[in-house]
Amino acid sequence: MAQTPTQRLANQKYAKREEKKHGKPESLTAKKNVEKPTISKGWIYVFAFLIAGGLILEILNLIFGR
Repeated sequence: MAQTPTQRLANQKYAKREEKKHGKPESLTAKKNVEKPTISKGWIYVFAFLIAGGLILEILNLIFGR
């Protein structure tokens, strides 16, 4: 059943009254919150280089050294 204009106005008034009581929903008030990583990309690259480099050195040590 479709809303009549009178029902629509009543619903809008009710919504405004409830909004004053409870505040606006978070989805309407919040902008897109993009969480930044706690560690920068540069440090991630450094750690990856250290881990990969250590792994490569260990493999070379297993193959060529004793």
